[in-house]
Amino acid sequence: MKAKREYRERDEVEVAVLDALVDRNEEGMTVFEIRSHVESDIDELETALASLKEDDLITADETDHRTLIRPDEQVIPDPDEEVEEPSFVDRIIDRLPL
Repeated sequence: MKAKREYRERDEVEVAVLDALVDRNEEGMTVFEIRSHVESDIDELETALASLKEDDLITADETDHRTLIRPDEQVIPDPDEEVEEPSFVDRIIDRLPL
């Protein structure tokens, strides 16, 4: 599952982090687990997590001597909501420097 569409305009690493967290929103993930799902170096990951935390899109809770990171409810899409994938033309337009 992917994060809601309105959060997909963020930095590429931030979107990858949100997607990974949304997939495991019930259990949460440690930083090491996130790092195994997101292809970036630790500095980029740290910057992305800080930005997401600052914008209140993730929460961090310590349980059983582990810090688990979870997405905020506003990021998780409603499973009953129809997800509209962008068309090929929409993706090309998004990539054009306008």
